Amino acid sequence: MSADIRKIAVWVEETHREIGQTISPPTRKAVAVAVIQNPFAGSYTRDLTPLMDIGAELGGLLGDKCVAALGITPAQAESYGKAAMVGEGGELEHAAAILHPKLGAPLRKAVEKGAALVPSSKKMGGPGQVLDVPLGHKDAAYVRSHFDGIEVRLNDAPRAGEILVAVAVTDSGRPLPRVGGLSHEDAEGKDGLR
Repeated sequence: MSADIRKIAVWVEETHREIGQTISPPTRKAVAVAVIQNPFAGSYTRDLTPLMDIGAELGGLLGDKCVAALGITPAQAESYGKAAMVGEGGELEHAAAILHPKLGAPLRKAVEKGAALVPSSKKMGGPGQVLDVPLGHKDAAYVRSHFDGIEVRLNDAPRAGEILVAVAVTDSGRPLPRVGGLSHEDAEGKDGLR
């Protein structure tokens, strides 16, 4: 792997009750985070191909870790998302290089299919700052019950010269969804929308 990884963290959030209602089965979200060295921190570089290649590596690695943490098969994954926070000395384009050109294909393989765009966010920040990872249905963007997100935060990342990269995967939508739209069960996943 070409990424210089300092730390990986993985956790699962389960919701068992919401507004006095039992959620059965619980809704579950997994998030996997890698803290990597930013090879371009502190200087302008026109060719960001090395960061794009790192994105491809991390898409599969972090996606697989999320699926494993949920204890599901790739086909049972229902939604996904990605985000990156660039530490001091970096720029937003470094996060974009990791997230957009190549991270998606290996993540889609980790969750089997993934016809829809992978929701994403990027920001600059420092240790302990919250990064929101947006979530959307992996095969049909019109499934409103899966518009969601999860927060990630590591007390010591990203440090100067680092990038915090996060991938999230769920086995369900939001608890108690009731805003209508296409259901997960009715989604075809052919065009990424429906």
